[in-house]
Amino acid sequence: MSDVNAPLASASAKPATAMTALELRASFSLASIFALRMLGLFLILPVFAIEAARYPGGDDAAMVGLTMGIYGLTQAMLQFLYGLASDRVGRKPVIVFGLLVFAAGSLLAAWAPSLTWLAIGRAVQGAGAVSAAVTALLADQTRDVVRTKSMALVGASIGLMFALSLVAAPILAGWIGLVGIFVLTGVLALLGVAAVLWWVPAEPLQHKDQPRGRLADVLKSAPLLRLNFGVFVLHAVQLAMWLALPAMLVQAGLARDQHWQVYLPAVLGSFVVMGGSLFQLEKRGYLRAVFLTSIGLTALVQAGLWAQVGAAPSIALLGGLLFVFFYGFNVLEASQPSIVSRVAQPTSRGAAIGVYNTLQSLGFFAGGMGGGWLMKHGGASSLFAVCAGLMLVWLVVAWPMQAPLARGH
Repeated sequence: MSDVNAPLASASAKPATAMTALELRASFSLASIFALRMLGLFLILPVFAIEAARYPGGDDAAMVGLTMGIYGLTQAMLQFLYGLASDRVGRKPVIVFGLLVFAAGSLLAAWAPSLTWLAIGRAVQGAGAVSAAVTALLADQTRDVVRTKSMALVGASIGLMFALSLVAAPILAGWIGLVGIFVLTGVLALLGVAAVLWWVPAEPLQHKDQPRGRLADVLKSAPLLRLNFGVFVLHAVQLAMWLALPAMLVQAGLARDQHWQVYLPAVLGSFVVMGGSLFQLEKRGYLRAVFLTSIGLTALVQAGLWAQVGAAPSIALLGGLLFVFFYGFNVLEASQPSIVSRVAQPTSRGAAIGVYNTLQSLGFFAGGMGGGWLMKHGGASSLFAVCAGLMLVWLVVAWPMQAPLARGH
């Protein structure tokens, strides 16, 4: 346990913005947990609608949609409770429990003889809502001055898993089918448990002897409320836009099994540009400016996609818009949880991040449900117009924000 306080003890021996050995270990180990879990989820998405049609009840499009979205709903219901529990009993026990629940849900989905049981399995998967506890543990083990960089490693791991899934999912579906993918998802979750037990650094002692913050303080904090609203909008827009974008790529002349040729360069290129800009700008005191600019860029992407509806979009133009979207999205994904962890008091950090992740999951659910309704009643034009409008509303809401002052931890 002697290495727990190493980030603070060794900080004076390194430049302020350099990550210590313990911070690097915490960042990479916890990013691996996110990566293993998210790869299992992302592998399902590109093939689920087609594979689910083979189950009894799979001809009901509404039920297929519910089976897809119910994961986000159970996540939203339990994220806060997991975060709050991690403040009380510690981060690691909560993370291990959640990963075991997620693995159980994956195996239940693999066994499912009907779409109803598949939906139940997906709901149990969602009940393993460990994101808040993992993010809170990462915040516990990193200093404020390097936390955005640490969070960006998590974001990069998620983005890379998304890109990998676009390429691997169709191949795996042909080899092992949806059942095999769910089994693989459960195995990946168990590997995450092993990482928690044997790779992630020990927890700080503060959880055992510090007073607990109040939930009311989290819910009444204006900066936290702005961030919670923002993450809801961001993930609603992110999910909703994919209901129309693949069809636009087909319209541009790119077959569905070749869409990864646009997605992969856009995702990887955005990470390269983000890595070369975000951390330097934050170090120079421009975090607020880059944060607001990223919201504006994401709004412009939605407006650009709206302008292409009904036109003859080119693959290059759509790829460029996706690159800008992923850049803005990744900046916001890296900076928002970092800011939440710095605004919240350490004693209520798990609860604050739990509320934040609850709104994130609700955004996924709302994006799927609301985006589907917009596509049905107004088409892609209405979808992108509403997405652009939501981003602009967020820009107005976020405008009063101030970059939080760095604390020692």
